[in-house]
Amino acid sequence: MEFQKDNSFITGRLKSVRYTIIGARKLITTEHSVMVQFSIAILLIIAGFYFDISREEWMMQILATGLVLAIEGMNTAVEKICDFIHPEYHEKIGFIKDIAGGAVLFAAIASIAVGLLIYVPKLCNF
Repeated sequence: MEFQKDNSFITGRLKSVRYTIIGARKLITTEHSVMVQFSIAILLIIAGFYFDISREEWMMQILATGLVLAIEGMNTAVEKICDFIHPEYHEKIGFIKDIAGGAVLFAAIASIAVGLLIYVPKLCNF
């Protein structure tokens, strides 16, 4: 069966949202690093309610968590594309995967910094 694009504004957008939800579910249920990061995100949500963090702290926590999960999703997509194009080890493919992994590291470091700024003062006053 041939793919046919839905050009209708409403049904086309609904189908797009459906596919993005399916993609997010696949990412969370199949990728171990995302499973870990998603679990940490859940723990941070619980911690946010427990420590009654401010609106601004919620915004920073949500942005930091979303950044890590989004970059990890892009990293996974890059790795899957690389594996599809060149299943055997290749130096240039390894270089590309390393760069994508480095992007995740930068996002994770920024996210950790946000978490420390939010929770260290609260733990010190606990």
